[in-house]
Amino acid sequence: MSAARTPALATALTPEEVELILGDPADPANVYGYAAAVARDEADAFPEELCGLLFEAGFHLAYLPREWGGTFESFDRSLTLVRAAARRDVTVMPGTMFSIIAATCLQVHGSVGQREKVARVLREGGAVAFAMTEAAHGSDLVSGALHLDAQGRLRGEKWLVGNGTRCEAVYVVVRTGERGPGAFTAYLIDTPRGADPEGLTRLPAPRTDGMRGVDLATLRFDGLTVPPDAQVGKEGEGLEVALRAQQAVRLMSMAGSLGIADTALRLTLDFVATRRFGRTTLDATPYARRECATASAALLAADAVALAAARGAHVAPQACSVWGPAAKHLVAEATQDVLRHCSTVLATRSVLRGQAPGDGVFQKLRRDAAVVRVIDASPYANLRSYAAQLPTLVTATAAGGPAPSVDAVFALDAPLPAYEPARLDLLVRGADPVLAALPAATADLAQETDPETAALLAELTDAVAALPALAARTRGADADPHALADLGESYAWLHGAAACVQLWAASRTTGLYGAEPGDTGWLRAVLAYLLSRAAGTDPRRRAADLEPARTTVGALHTAHALFTALPVPLAAPQETTHAQG
Repeated sequence: MSAARTPALATALTPEEVELILGDPADPANVYGYAAAVARDEADAFPEELCGLLFEAGFHLAYLPREWGGTFESFDRSLTLVRAAARRDVTVMPGTMFSIIAATCLQVHGSVGQREKVARVLREGGAVAFAMTEAAHGSDLVSGALHLDAQGRLRGEKWLVGNGTRCEAVYVVVRTGERGPGAFTAYLIDTPRGADPEGLTRLPAPRTDGMRGVDLATLRFDGLTVPPDAQVGKEGEGLEVALRAQQAVRLMSMAGSLGIADTALRLTLDFVATRRFGRTTLDATPYARRECATASAALLAADAVALAAARGAHVAPQACSVWGPAAKHLVAEATQDVLRHCSTVLATRSVLRGQAPGDGVFQKLRRDAAVVRVIDASPYANLRSYAAQLPTLVTATAAGGPAPSVDAVFALDAPLPAYEPARLDLLVRGADPVLAALPAATADLAQETDPETAALLAELTDAVAALPALAARTRGADADPHALADLGESYAWLHGAAACVQLWAASRTTGLYGAEPGDTGWLRAVLAYLLSRAAGTDPRRRAADLEPARTTVGALHTAHALFTALPVPLAAPQETTHAQG
């Protein structure tokens, strides 16, 4: 994209407008649809036309604050907006939004001049890269070796830098001390395209199997002199601010996973409705229905949890160091479940690349999901980032420790407070606000729901009550070496289930996912799915409880709406046939 174009936009772009602009993705003739995405993927091509069109519409402004000339309103709105584009090709996210982490860092501790510079670049469609990881150290961030030498020059490399070859500036975390997290300072370095400063070389990073064509680079610093005004914030706070800012990235990355899951399930539902199996359709067979029901429950759970976490960043940003990565873990894992169960139904068509326009979509989705899962942090690094806080957090929650009210999170029509990135923290202090509110919510709902859902609520209550005992296994000389990871896994699924309960409770008079007010179908299904995952059992063993998810998603599919809590109308389908593989 050219940095010379600035869209004339006064209001925020909506998901409905994205759908109208990009059209029916299933139309083989649509240059912004599935067929075009697969063709780009085969050619390792960056989505220039797609990103350019969205730029003209102001899509890239959705994560910039109003004071920077952006249109950001709230994370849940941006999540749904990005998902509408990402369901066509998730590579659009790095193409338009990779600068979010650098922008967040500058919001937290940048000078007025640095903020103005970055805001101008981003408004005009340029990119500001974020450089923190190194090939030799991966997620072991405190071992980073890029450093300032005695003459104040940068020496070393940063790896897998998003938009690294096309960025106009880079926010880079540099070693300036001997050891520990306080040994790193941040700098904002100008990198005008076509005129790299002396001492900087941009090299293509290794190619990825998914999200092909994404701009990833290695930045090699070989004596680049750091200008006096390049330091961002105070010396020694670079790593801390970067880790805080990554919480925003993890929230937005969930939009990519949800877009992938939405398309995978939509393709599968089309397939089972038209594929003949004997004298009936595949959709009528118990096996296919159960697989689709499981995938549907996983997607609905991921959607509900992502929306809650996105709204939670406004209401309780101090809890995001646990809430955000736990939601990221659940959404990424649930997306893998959607793909696995859909591929079981699609069978051979899930692995054949094919020749007709539109063939190969599912294979691309599967590859892309694997990259989204690791692009901002490895699964282990993400799990570790919140699991270490859990022994103290679940103990404080069980003891009735203080926790902020999160009622506004779950009432989706309630106004949200302004997002304040400076309130993001690396540690949650006090009780978990979502789990702390669960007992009161389940006590009220147990009297309003059907017996099956009431039984699941009781099961959830018992599972949450067992978390302190699991936390105790992480302590002492005879601590179980796997207990912390087990605690992190269980917590993510149970925390997600608690969020779903409160989301349903806050909306029971209006209904979500197109359901009638008070209908517990989707809640029953997602609880069955989440409780199974928390217990380490196969959700398909609860087929009867999962079936309402298939019904809910099927109704949204028939209505041609996005699979989300507040359904969004999709682009009008074209009268055309296309391959489903």
